[in-house]
Amino acid sequence: MFKKILVANRGEIACRVMRTAKKMGIATVAVYSDADARSPHVLMADEAVRLGPPPAGESYLLADLILAAAKSTGADCIHPGYGFLSERESFARACAEAGIAFVGPPPKAIAAMGDKIESKKLAKAAGVNVVPGFLGEIDSTDHAVEIASGIGYPVMMKASAGGGGKGMRLAYSEQDVREGFEATKREGLASFGDDRVFIEKFIESPRHIEIQVMGDQHGNIVYLGERECSIQRRHQKVVEEAPSPFVTPKMRKAMGEQAVALARAVGYFSAGTVELIVSGADTTGEGFYFLEMNTRLQVEHPVTEAITGLDLVELMIRVAAGEPLGFSQDDVVLNGWAVENRVYAEDPYRGFLPSIGRLVRYNPPESVGTPYKSPSRLREGLGEGLSASPEPTEHALPQPLPRAGGEQEGEAYTRVDDGVREGGEVSMFYDPMIAKLITWAPTRIEAIDAQIDALDRFEIVGPGNNIDFLSALMQHPRFRSGAITTGFIAEEYPDGFHGAPPSPELVAALAAIAAFAATAEADRARRTDGQLGKRLRPPSDWSVKIGETEHLVAISTRGITVDDSDLDIALEYTPGDRVVEAELDDAPLTVRIARTRAGFKLTTRGATHVARVLPAHVAPYAQHLIAKIPPDLSRFLLCPMPGLLMRLDVAAGDKVEAGQPLAVVEAMKMENILRAEKAGTVKSVNAAPGDSLAVDAVILEME
Repeated sequence: MFKKILVANRGEIACRVMRTAKKMGIATVAVYSDADARSPHVLMADEAVRLGPPPAGESYLLADLILAAAKSTGADCIHPGYGFLSERESFARACAEAGIAFVGPPPKAIAAMGDKIESKKLAKAAGVNVVPGFLGEIDSTDHAVEIASGIGYPVMMKASAGGGGKGMRLAYSEQDVREGFEATKREGLASFGDDRVFIEKFIESPRHIEIQVMGDQHGNIVYLGERECSIQRRHQKVVEEAPSPFVTPKMRKAMGEQAVALARAVGYFSAGTVELIVSGADTTGEGFYFLEMNTRLQVEHPVTEAITGLDLVELMIRVAAGEPLGFSQDDVVLNGWAVENRVYAEDPYRGFLPSIGRLVRYNPPESVGTPYKSPSRLREGLGEGLSASPEPTEHALPQPLPRAGGEQEGEAYTRVDDGVREGGEVSMFYDPMIAKLITWAPTRIEAIDAQIDALDRFEIVGPGNNIDFLSALMQHPRFRSGAITTGFIAEEYPDGFHGAPPSPELVAALAAIAAFAATAEADRARRTDGQLGKRLRPPSDWSVKIGETEHLVAISTRGITVDDSDLDIALEYTPGDRVVEAELDDAPLTVRIARTRAGFKLTTRGATHVARVLPAHVAPYAQHLIAKIPPDLSRFLLCPMPGLLMRLDVAAGDKVEAGQPLAVVEAMKMENILRAEKAGTVKSVNAAPGDSLAVDAVILEME
């Protein structure tokens, strides 16, 4: 076994790999850029080596520096994580030439699957279903339009070397192709060093299903079930779950066998993922098509670990060391259900614009339990009769294996994978993902409900985040039913996200919590010498306005009433608390609370509610306050996010129409087209291509 492993990555995946390495008794080496000098993965490692400045092209993407770090520290293997150099054939080959084991597949397999055009040809030759499309070289935008028209709209344009949702454009018309083809080429070149683009048919009502494969260097390859990754925004995965609520045992077997056949055709070993697009309208179980094979560990690997009990990172390390898997396909049993949410630094209330800045407060929910069953003990555990579980039905799976650590069989657990800490910074140089939240339970609905509870406990102050949005997804009836497609977010939130709609019961409970907190603060003020006098008692009747609805809340020793109705709620609050733990009708309710000038901001169940709280006898006078009218900024084109101005399409004096592209801003490695909100004439231009822009920086002004 290896003695020392260098993790050629950063953030949560670097921490994830190091946790397993330490469990295996392997010393760890971190590499870092100047932006990450005090990051958790650096502090976790036994040794750390500086690479260079913050941009990935000057640090994490420099293979020579990483190999030099491995040699100088005596590391005998390198785990690349995902992204960066994880799918670079040249890096895997350089590791082999340097006598350092690469914890991943062989270079020839990376090369074969890394080119999306060539990989589709290989997949077709291996008997794998492929999506109709054009796999040759596309010379120009006119050529792209000709190809798209021949295939039939809608079509998807993809960078050949792309991944992670980057370098992809959906086109419903010739205009979409003309606008998006060159942008797709630029994104491919900027992110992957390859501007080739291919075009394929866009599958209607699509579901994104992927198969996890694992192989060793002795010819053994197995598939470890599927993951449902259909909840996406701009082709970036947001929610993943395993297994899929759509996939039947028959489909699982067909998909898995095709994935293994493809892996075998390219001499694959280590962890890999075969991504498929599945027609949600297909009831035969045969409407699935090959998209690509990711020759690395996936971001969403924890949900597969949860339902199989296997540590995929440990398996990768053991395979790289030459060990056999030690189990066969018949030994793989899927147990229970797991859901993963990606917590991103983005503001769903402002069109999901990327957000950066310091994590003023970072307090994730506590990780409880562990899914892992040691691979070396898998056969032993299955030999205890667990493999004799009844055959799974279409949407029901066997009970879970007992897990290490003394947890009771069937007990739900929560896991947080992150690589940040309070006081750290979310940088513009890297992916905006803050953490991954994983929950497991015996059934799908129980795993989803565990997500809702955990998200309520997830506290982030500083950069914008998508916690409210994730909670809203978990509560959405369509998601809970399992009737999802890759268009789910666009279809269910066509006008953007404005918070999960609360029930009247929840609003009443929030009004009670706000009034109770106001009472506690008034009581503390009364008890502070020299402020209010000892005889003055805090108000017992409060007016609480949430949204457009005003509630009368009465606090007494007998309980709490809202609008003259008794409320079955129990809670505790001490001034300064950031979280209120309550029970509403004997069900737990966690509410994050923050003071405002006129009341409280209450966040729970996928929405943030601003509560104006006034003593009941004062509230009638509030209507006489003069309202502040916000300034009219419609004549300005403001930069909606921190980023780089890539292109400016107009100049002073130009006339523009509503919807016309005005500028392109690159943020978090994605290009964003800024369009005119209304017709007019450009009065002045205040920025030039190449400028780094802050949020709300003025790009141009209209007359």
